[in-house]
Amino acid sequence: MANKLQGESSPYLKQHEHNPVHWFPWGEEALNKAKEENKLIIVSIGYSACHWCHVMAHESFEDAEVAHMLNRDFVAIKVDKEERPDVDAVYMRVCQALTGSGGWPMTILMTPEQRPFYAGTYFPKESRYHMPGLLDLLAAIAQQWQDNREQLLQSSDRITAAMQEKSGKKVESLTKDTIFAAESQFSQSFDRLFGGFSSQPKFPTPHNLMFLLQYHVLEQDAHALEMAEKTLQQMYRGGIFDHVGFGFSRYSTDEKWLIPHFEKMLYDNALLTIAYLETYQITGNDFYKMVATKIMHYIFREMQDSTGGFYSAQDADSDGEEGKYYALTPDEMIALFEESDGNAFNDYFNITAKGNFEGKSIPNLIGNENFEVPDKRMEQLAEKVYAYRLTRTALHKDDKILTSWNALMIVALCKAYQILGGSEYLRAAKKGMHFILTSLTDGQGGLRVRYRDGETSGTGNLDDYAFTVWALLSLYDATFDADYLQQALAFQQKMQNNFWDEQNGGFYLVDSNAEQLISRPKETYDGAIPSGNSVAAYCLMKLSKLTGDLQLQKTAYTQLQFMAGAAEQYPSGYSFALCALMLSLYPAREIVCVVKSETDLTSLKALLLKRFLPNTVVLVKDEKNAVQVESLAPFTKEYSFQDDKSTYYVCENNACSPPTNDLSELEKRLS
Repeated sequence: MANKLQGESSPYLKQHEHNPVHWFPWGEEALNKAKEENKLIIVSIGYSACHWCHVMAHESFEDAEVAHMLNRDFVAIKVDKEERPDVDAVYMRVCQALTGSGGWPMTILMTPEQRPFYAGTYFPKESRYHMPGLLDLLAAIAQQWQDNREQLLQSSDRITAAMQEKSGKKVESLTKDTIFAAESQFSQSFDRLFGGFSSQPKFPTPHNLMFLLQYHVLEQDAHALEMAEKTLQQMYRGGIFDHVGFGFSRYSTDEKWLIPHFEKMLYDNALLTIAYLETYQITGNDFYKMVATKIMHYIFREMQDSTGGFYSAQDADSDGEEGKYYALTPDEMIALFEESDGNAFNDYFNITAKGNFEGKSIPNLIGNENFEVPDKRMEQLAEKVYAYRLTRTALHKDDKILTSWNALMIVALCKAYQILGGSEYLRAAKKGMHFILTSLTDGQGGLRVRYRDGETSGTGNLDDYAFTVWALLSLYDATFDADYLQQALAFQQKMQNNFWDEQNGGFYLVDSNAEQLISRPKETYDGAIPSGNSVAAYCLMKLSKLTGDLQLQKTAYTQLQFMAGAAEQYPSGYSFALCALMLSLYPAREIVCVVKSETDLTSLKALLLKRFLPNTVVLVKDEKNAVQVESLAPFTKEYSFQDDKSTYYVCENNACSPPTNDLSELEKRLS
């Protein structure tokens, strides 16, 4: 029997539409039912590619006994965290406050007025190993609601009051102290043997590496580059990288990056593409180019929709078994190939009879010292294994298209075009942005959260706006098409109007016109992805430098004060915010190029891609876009051709050099 999830578009909700639990999606119908019947609410939050979400579903939500108790005593609500990041953020704070940790599946119990009093993550059906079972928990809570309701209400009131947003303090002045402290924390936690910054589990967190790369360039610090390179090398060598089909899994369960949690997320692969490309640009080592190219090959092959959008994730499980799709045996490979090729493939990727994962092997290069050099024979054999793997079992794909994650992929593709060339990257980036602007907007200049099967949903959150502005700025950097800069400014203004806290600084996660929950959080911590506030700070800095707009400069400074205050206690947890701070505190260049011809523009682009220039912004004006550029950046009205030739104006540290017509002279100044 279908429940109230029938007809929902979310792949995660659809996974539960035939549960015996009478699930509701988050919305007025469920919340009103709880009030009218004076029933407690249980909210279960997860996402479609989550292994432990599947486990809890099979153990409990498909179970008649659990369903009976839930249906009798509770109003049960299912939430896709990727479609409702606002709901997820609010109740994740509750879970972390009550338990000291968080994750998915997330389970929240609350009063009919949406006031939480209990939280946790995965619960087995029956109690075991000091872990409460869902049946015991539900029975105890239902009894408490009957016998000690006032105590539960008082507890929920205290928790709700504590969750009300407390405005973070702004620092009075911006200094490099937090930047230095972050680098020191990364140095202290760095795993010199396997890379990364923890023991286990290990998450890629590519923006940490992007911070270290920027720190290396601006501080000429060799150790920062060493930490980034070691981590990127070891991640590729491990099983967290899919050596057969390419792309990275979400995290590694061990310190060697060997055993992944097998789900693949679009955001990880987008951000990792950026980190590998920037490392290639800094070092010139083709290894990093190779890995970035493989990631994008995976994205194009498996995660790109014909519309131009990009899917969200691939599942960890196949046929109800975690990692079944990826794990191999030596006999399989020998049966697939001639014995010599099978043995060679097994030796190269460490596929053994003993195995490294539940009796099978996850291909890896941890013991291979020549991992940086592509082996053509092994790559050809891997293609055959990929084709074989597709016939053996299937992966579930979460094919919803999220605005914020798609914007990250567009940033990565623009970076690929700028550094590697290749028109296919720029075409994909442009097509992706066209999809956002035509299919993920509300017709009134606002953004939506997600698209699936021709339907959009959700009022855009801060991440949707901040990441889209970043993507538009990346497209501008790649093309110097002023339309992208104009669109970036328009979304920035919308973000300012609907999310900005005028009194305390910082951006709220939720639009002021959207549904208001029990609290209106400001997300600042850079977790699996950079926070919307960190990206907003970065975009404000770039826009203020590109346009010379004094109000943008003021807002950018206030935002950096707010983020620097948030980062004081744990600087390395705010790595992308610190990238924005470095754009403010380190020597910066503003270059205005008044270009005479397409040939000169092509030469300019070729010059710029040679170097990693994190603190340089470039504005291009030509005869076609002069009026538009001058309206966006009024200071450029005074910039014109010198000697009727392309002319380059370079300002650094608030001082401008004489204009030059000579690209080689510009190259010297960039050095």
